[in-house]
Amino acid sequence: MTGRLQIGAIRSSFAPWEDPLLKPLVRFEAVSKRFGETAAVSEVSLAIYEGEFFALLGPSGCGKTTLMRMLAGFETPDAGRILLDGEDIAPLPPHRRPVHMMFQSYALFPHLTVAQNVAFGLKQRGDPKAEIDARVDEMLGLVKLAGLGRRRPDQLSGGQRQRVALARAIAPSPRILLLDEPLAALDRKLREETRVELMALQQTLGMTFVIVTHDQDEAMVLADRIAVMRDGEVAQVGRPAEIYEAPADRYVAGFVGDVNLFEARLDSVDGGRVRLASPEGRFEADDDDPPEVGATAWLAVRPEKMRLTVEPPPEGPNRLSGRISDIGYLGDWTTYGVEIAPGRVIRAARANAARRVEAPLGWDDQVWLAFAPDAAVVLKR
Repeated sequence: MTGRLQIGAIRSSFAPWEDPLLKPLVRFEAVSKRFGETAAVSEVSLAIYEGEFFALLGPSGCGKTTLMRMLAGFETPDAGRILLDGEDIAPLPPHRRPVHMMFQSYALFPHLTVAQNVAFGLKQRGDPKAEIDARVDEMLGLVKLAGLGRRRPDQLSGGQRQRVALARAIAPSPRILLLDEPLAALDRKLREETRVELMALQQTLGMTFVIVTHDQDEAMVLADRIAVMRDGEVAQVGRPAEIYEAPADRYVAGFVGDVNLFEARLDSVDGGRVRLASPEGRFEADDDDPPEVGATAWLAVRPEKMRLTVEPPPEGPNRLSGRISDIGYLGDWTTYGVEIAPGRVIRAARANAARRVEAPLGWDDQVWLAFAPDAAVVLKR
């Protein structure tokens, strides 16, 4: 790659999964895993490509960590295959796989120095001492810990310990680095800084990263593609923008970001424009693959796509009225809850583009909500 470093989801030209002739680095083929009566993973099929930053996203208990542990070799599938470069890796023990894992707890050796922690995998492999020393120095420089090699883990901050764990994981140059909730223990500001560093590091190394997280923001920022998981299955795989703007169903729409959902009946289709009727109002949306006329559908509208005004918008579909029931000031954004019927609250968000708002909206103000047809997504399930 030449020119300016491209990282994370902005790498729009990086799309190996769109090349039918290109084989994935890792392929899960109908993989299942049970723990007693519980199906942790159920017939999951996934493809991960060389150089990709791939995220497994979902709530606790959805199967994402089990899937990662099977790739690492710490768990064995009950059914299906996991292929690496087209070869079934089931017979290979963890230490024989070109896969390293960075654990959520970091799992640093407290009695070893930083340099000794980073060198651990290289020593286990039997590398010459001179090469180990050079590699450790290189890794500490890469994670911005140069000069701290003689300290012990208890002499480091949480962010520094996280970097040591990362350096130890990448020192042996694995083909795949597995990251299990790597930023969970960091405060918000440090998490945001570390995300950028992780993306830059992945691009510098040219390594395939697979991250497990329940943090939607983390997955959206870091990943080239995201697999959203639910109850041991994959609900949707796609780029962050695809997952957010075109969710496959109500579960994905609700898990990845805030969303307003309106249950409605499809009344008519006119070209790419669909018309829907609901007790809450009349709606129109753009959709190239709508459900059948008369079918039940759900209209999904993100809060930031809702226009919030005091004056009523022009007569027509996609408008609602109500009173402001709550306000959340977030600095860059303000979120509003608008009660359109008893107990029914619609979320809207406004960017705080100016320091002062001449006519700020307040609690119990009567307001109008409206959205454009292309701002809504029609969901069949």
